[in-house]
Amino acid sequence: MKESKENHKNKWMELPRSVVVGHGVINATGKVCKDLKLNGNALIVAGGSTLRAAGKTVEVTLEDDGFDVETVIVKNPGIDEVKKVENIANEIKASFLLGVGGGKSIDIAKLASKHLDIPFISVPTAASHDGIVSSRASITRDRTTVSEEAHTPLAVVADTSIIAAAPYRLLAAGCGDIISNYTAVRDWELAHRLRDEPFSEYASIISKMTAKILIESAETIKPGIEESAWTVMKALVASGVAMSIAGTSRPASGSEHKFSHALDEIAPKPALHGEQCGVGTIMMMYLHGGDWKEIHDALKTIGAPTSAAEMDMKEEYIIQALLHAHKIRPERYTILGAGLTREAAEKVAKITKVI
Repeated sequence: MKESKENHKNKWMELPRSVVVGHGVINATGKVCKDLKLNGNALIVAGGSTLRAAGKTVEVTLEDDGFDVETVIVKNPGIDEVKKVENIANEIKASFLLGVGGGKSIDIAKLASKHLDIPFISVPTAASHDGIVSSRASITRDRTTVSEEAHTPLAVVADTSIIAAAPYRLLAAGCGDIISNYTAVRDWELAHRLRDEPFSEYASIISKMTAKILIESAETIKPGIEESAWTVMKALVASGVAMSIAGTSRPASGSEHKFSHALDEIAPKPALHGEQCGVGTIMMMYLHGGDWKEIHDALKTIGAPTSAAEMDMKEEYIIQALLHAHKIRPERYTILGAGLTREAAEKVAKITKVI
């Protein structure tokens, strides 16, 4: 008789319990927090402009629902700002944090909430990247941007009227970040085949689906239209969920993100994260032997950059970033392998019209 094998698999998934997307939903932030059985003191983390644009509204709706609220303004996504938020949260005995704004405020709040072991609510004012829903935080340490494990938001409150009113460049950058899932998943599959890295079929399907939907919706993504904000926001949420299911940022971060992080280190004035990821995706899809023109055309239709010139960047920075990218998170295997030669870097950038 054959001995039965026990299944010792163990998986922990942290997903948002509540996702509220739509017109005017920021006014329901207090209700969302009450429905989640949160109580006590709340600390709002925001930038100066986002506090005025949305933070004050969040403060009022929380107070109306019986919460004691304090606010803290953060200036940059550095670890010092994270510690500042943690100190204030400890002083007021905050029972939960709210990140109100773009990437900076949300990344700081989510990492601080991880260190403090208290819940975190994500209230994005722009749909510029998938960090508004994910369990990773991009933080600057020693002048280098690093991705660190953080809390997945307990809830996401995304007001499409606010997101649609934000500069369109931010929404277009969010599209670039979502479309980059295409090459991120290809890199993940490659690492699975060549390095036996753990792979989630479910997470990869969700990730690719979000990129596909956005490419197919490219012509409907327009400035100032709330329906566009709705489409992009839903895709960002799905991308964040894919990462939570996988327990890693792999479904949404591969060689194109390495390229973007390399540009951050090399270019004196980097473009937006999602813009750089979009341009990186064009080139990485070429290296994968995929349909890079489809990526290029979709980004062009949306109004996102597709070249160095459109990112207001010297062509040499693109080449240098391609040469350096494989050194970013070297433990994460991608199509870049051990690195490109200068000739190969110039060839991919020229063929894909990035330079």
